[in-house]
Amino acid sequence: MQKIDIIGKRKWWYIISLVIIIPGIICMFTRGFNLGIDFTGGTIIDLRFDKPVSIMDVRDVLKTYKLDNSTIQLAGEDSSAAVSQNVMIRTVDLEENDRKAVMASLKDSLGTYNVLREEKVGSTMGSELMIQALWATLLSWLLIVLYISYRFEFRFGIAAVLALVHDILIVLSVFSLMQKQVDSSFVAALMTIVGYSVNDTIVIFDRIRENLKLHFRKGGNIDELANTSIYQTLTRSIYTVCTVLFTTLALYYFGGDTTKDFAFALLIGFTCGAYSSIFIASPLWVTFRGWAEAKRAKQKEATAK
Repeated sequence: MQKIDIIGKRKWWYIISLVIIIPGIICMFTRGFNLGIDFTGGTIIDLRFDKPVSIMDVRDVLKTYKLDNSTIQLAGEDSSAAVSQNVMIRTVDLEENDRKAVMASLKDSLGTYNVLREEKVGSTMGSELMIQALWATLLSWLLIVLYISYRFEFRFGIAAVLALVHDILIVLSVFSLMQKQVDSSFVAALMTIVGYSVNDTIVIFDRIRENLKLHFRKGGNIDELANTSIYQTLTRSIYTVCTVLFTTLALYYFGGDTTKDFAFALLIGFTCGAYSSIFIASPLWVTFRGWAEAKRAKQKEATAK
């Protein structure tokens, strides 16, 4: 089978990514995101039913009021089972009349209950979480650049971080375009994606570094070297992404409604993370190296004159 010239066609990979990212950025500034109650505030209702109920029973009642995206958790000693008497509902900020209607429907459909807690929560926690996540991400990118610059070279570090930015922008673009709900679990998914993507990128960069030693001894084209390094690690990359996608797909289809958006973010992030490690990070490094070599050639030419 003829191998694809990944490095030689790098402009096409950049274009493919921009086709998703640019509309996504436009959508972020025009439509924004579908923020969950972690960021907008909402209502928490903690109930103890006289008889055990399941999450699906509660969600079927909430679906009547278009609140089926609410977070529903079983609590109490039997919370690990499929049913429980203690149920906590986290939903959007409900007006008094709407709240009373929901409570009445729960009673009619699922039986009597005692209200253990009922309160409104603000968006302060969500804002703080987002700020902390942003600072943590920026700090991790800085440390990644420093570490990779120390172990490899500075151009590797910049390429790796740009690949991570690419992955985050893809996930944000998809969630903005599809208006998927963004909550605290989404932030956790982004952190997971960053860790996965940089690990795969480092594996390829490590092989490039090893092959560079042979390259300088035997000569050769830097594009061919990068292509060879990518194909030498391609089997490992495919096995890794297939393993995590298999697990994440199981979580998406069997994990319940409350984990669907979290699993969906992971699916998008893991897929584009594998894509960026192969088609974005390494081509970027080759591009940066080409710029550096062209600059040195101009400087030598200017010195010779």
